[in-house]
Order: sequence, then C-alpha cells, then structure tokens
Amino acid sequence: MNDFTEKRDFYRMAVDGQVRFRINGDKQISTGVVKNLSSTGLLMTFDKEIAPGTKMSVEISPGKSVTPPLSAEASVVRSDRGDQDGYNIACSIDRILAESEVGNDFP
Repeated sequence: MNDFTEKRDFYRMAVDGQVRFRINGDKQISTGVVKNLSSTGLLMTFDKEIAPGTKMSVEISPGKSVTPPLSAEASVVRSDRGDQDGYNIACSIDRILAESEVGNDFP
C-alpha cells in the first residue's frame, strides 16, 4: 500500500505555458516555459543557467484572455540541467504585483 503524504505547504499546479522574464538590471526580456506553479514559487525551463539568488520580474500569461497575466517579482532558488537541452530554474515568488503596479514595459 502506498502511504503518500504531501509535504509541501502549498499545492503545485502543472502548467505548460510561456513565461516572460527580465533579470533585474538587464534590458533584455527572455522567454521560458513554466512547468509548475504554486502560491510561493514556480519551476520554468530556460536554455541557459541562471545563478541562485538572481532577482527577476516574471509574467505568466494564461492561454485565455479572460484571466489577466500573473506578474511577480521572483528569486532563483535552484538551477540545474534538465532532461532536454536546457535548465530547470526553480524560483520563489517574492511578491505578486497588482495590475496597477505593472507598466507597459513589464517585465
């Protein structure tokens, strides 16, 4: 018999969508794929490694225009080689931004 107990404080949703992000201090906007999301963090894939501790602005757009994008400030917790060509980038969500805090140039 399997005796599985969820050890996370918050449930993670499986997601397979685009995430746009900008590393703080950079001008370039990069694009990755978000793999899962919870109220406190996200896991995305990207073609380059990003050092733990890196701060960034992220925007996750849902597939339907009925729901506004999730805009947040995040910090990289872990970056490791993925199964494919690329890296798994685990981030903690430091702060979710209100729509009024997000400008046209966000992230």
